[in-house]
Amino acid sequence: MSNRYLPLHDPDGPLEAELSLDRVPYEALVTAVLAWKNPDLEPHDYEQLALQLAGHARAVADDVRRHTAALPKSDGRGALAEIVLQEADRRLSVPPKGAIRCVQSHARLVRALYERLDRLEAESDSTG
Repeated sequence: MSNRYLPLHDPDGPLEAELSLDRVPYEALVTAVLAWKNPDLEPHDYEQLALQLAGHARAVADDVRRHTAALPKSDGRGALAEIVLQEADRRLSVPPKGAIRCVQSHARLVRALYERLDRLEAESDSTG
């Protein structure tokens, strides 16, 4: 096996939609980050953590969008999801800073997105 990696390019998104998120390590990271009291990390370490969480938040937000898009327009269940997605877009539009506040903010965002995704999946399972 080669040490080379090729970037995945899927401009239409169907391949990405079929890839499941590796949720467990991110939930563990979110839990650890939110439990921090006074970590002694370098600014670039905070920035890397924020970037990692921001990337995962985007992936979870895409899943939430797919579930929300599948709902009928007249269905009110998507309203809260839209609010959560607007907040996610707003927070992810700001470049991450190398600070604990930024990392914890991104961790809370990942948690909120997973909560919304879980509700949408539970609702679709109970109606479908």
